[in-house]
Amino acid sequence: MKITFCGVRGSTPTPGAEFVRYGGNTACVHVELDDGTDIVLDAGTGIRELGKRLAAKKTPVYILLSHNHWDHIQGFPFFIPIYQPNRQILITPGLTDLKEPEAVLDQMTGSYFPVHKNDLAASIQVIPRPVQENDDKWYISNGLVSRLKMNHPGGGSCYTIKENGHKIAYITDNELYPPYRKQTDFLDFVMFAKGADILIHDAQYLVSDMPAKSGWGHSVAEEAVKLAMACEVKQLALYSHDPERTDDDIDEIIAHCKMIIEVGEMDLICFGAREGQIVEF
Repeated sequence: MKITFCGVRGSTPTPGAEFVRYGGNTACVHVELDDGTDIVLDAGTGIRELGKRLAAKKTPVYILLSHNHWDHIQGFPFFIPIYQPNRQILITPGLTDLKEPEAVLDQMTGSYFPVHKNDLAASIQVIPRPVQENDDKWYISNGLVSRLKMNHPGGGSCYTIKENGHKIAYITDNELYPPYRKQTDFLDFVMFAKGADILIHDAQYLVSDMPAKSGWGHSVAEEAVKLAMACEVKQLALYSHDPERTDDDIDEIIAHCKMIIEVGEMDLICFGAREGQIVEF
């Protein structure tokens, strides 16, 4: 598998000189399977540049959405493949509390966007999948996708993808210790991401942000480290960087997280996800 971080920012895009190294585009991760199959995790503004690369291909694009908050769907109207005649786009919506599986398309209606969803040239299918309590899994080509509910206002999904003995876990906009009723417990996340080659996890907040932002649906970076250590993953990508965090701020967060790992004597690589960064297995 080949993973490319196309957008790593949470909440809203952040242009500017202080955000260049890590990038200012919102959530989007491209996963290319061994046979070239393209799976896209979320459709934030990072999907726009990805679309330029995928426009050269004719194969289907599979989009797995975590949820419908704007920073996770706002790049979709600028995704070139949706304007290519008969290009197959298959979308799996998140497990949101409000059943709005076509929200990613509905933003291209009314006064929101000049191109109406019905005028798109691609063959676009939204495929809501029934919740399977004990076996919420399906295949995309040779990749086995698993899904789990995340803790976030309005709900949503996190995913793992397995192929050829490798596993990635994508758990963003997830509050590990929310004040509201949890959809998923910490130990369930441990089992879900156990042994992953890489865990991509929300790390938007700091301890100093609490309790003011408790309940906003994001995790403290230290909590993401604790989950990664409990899962015994090989790599942790701190993700969904707060729009207020400059490159230097993120450097400090990473250094602090690495210190925790060192104290815990864990064999864990920790880094801040960077726009354009590629990880291959």
